[in-house]
Amino acid sequence: MGILTILIFIVVIIILASIKQINQYERGIKFCLGKFTKIMEPGWRLVIPVFQSYKKVDIRTKAVDVPEQEAITKDNVSVKINAVIYYKVFDASKSVLEVEDFFYAVSQLAQTTMRNVVGSVSLDELLSERDKLSTEICNIIDKATDPWGIKVENVELKDVALPEEMKRVIARVAEAEREKQAVITKSIGEVEASKNLAKAAETMSKSDGALHLRTLSTINDISSDQSNTIIFALPIEVLRAIENKNIDLSKISKKN
Repeated sequence: MGILTILIFIVVIIILASIKQINQYERGIKFCLGKFTKIMEPGWRLVIPVFQSYKKVDIRTKAVDVPEQEAITKDNVSVKINAVIYYKVFDASKSVLEVEDFFYAVSQLAQTTMRNVVGSVSLDELLSERDKLSTEICNIIDKATDPWGIKVENVELKDVALPEEMKRVIARVAEAEREKQAVITKSIGEVEASKNLAKAAETMSKSDGALHLRTLSTINDISSDQSNTIIFALPIEVLRAIENKNIDLSKISKKN
């Protein structure tokens, strides 16, 4: 009776030691005598000590911060870039059997790919087409990690750090571009204003008294401020009329 109790106790201990829990977000890779046998689904699973072993694999999406990398663009500008890569395990067995440490492997692959892609584009393309480059990096890494059972979901370039000298050059270029746009806008406004003035002058020349009315309107606008000095220019026709009138009056006085 005592021996039977001891055997039952040993069996119970072995069974309890053999029970392994696989969480919902995990998969278990089961080995028997060192040979892969199957993928263990979530729940309680039996793994017989000594003869069998297993390894858990987290299949949730992982966000990994890729360390800052120094790279040289196609036009020989030195930049520093960093990124975040999002990936998950879609085949737990491959992530264990095909690569020693997929965390480290994916990180190293991402760093190398980032440097290569940055080296194939100019600085302007790197700054203006960041989303396009992120997609290209993501596709390259995803294709390379397929044999490892890894699915790369997204790559985001977080920051592109430029040397101080290059920052000053870009600032000067931007300032020159703004000045150029300001000159173009001003010239366009002057052309439009000259067209409107020409049209107004043509309209006034065709209407009798229009120029005099415009003159009186302008005088009325500026007369509200007493500090203004108004110099009124009479039309030449008025001066000639006065001159002729003075001549006529002088003739009349001589006759009398």
